[in-house]
Amino acid sequence: MEETGVARQVSLEIEKAAAQRARDRAMAARWDLDVAVFLFAILIIILILLFQGVGIEVVGPVAIFGLSMVWLVGWRRGKQLYQRFYDEELAKLEQELKKTVKGEVKKTVEETIEEKVQKALRERWR
Repeated sequence: MEETGVARQVSLEIEKAAAQRARDRAMAARWDLDVAVFLFAILIIILILLFQGVGIEVVGPVAIFGLSMVWLVGWRRGKQLYQRFYDEELAKLEQELKKTVKGEVKKTVEETIEEKVQKALRERWR
């Protein structure tokens, strides 16, 4: 019964660690070159409109729309990257856990064999 509680706690810790790593990676990759180019294109359009004498009534909504699109594209990309990175991190952490468990089991088996050999030697010397 306690093993399931421990396994559940380890599973939750793995999921939290994977979520944190994925969130960090997604936030870093969210604003990539495509979004920056789009942002500069909006800035250039706004500057051209202003230099052509177009009124603020037109330039304002264009700027707001452009910034909204940049935010939306960045948010959507961040969401997609988060899901992909989350899956990757979860798989990686599960593999690390399996390797650790296998190593501990192997170490325990080796220790058990070593203890049996030592016990047999002690009995033989008696």
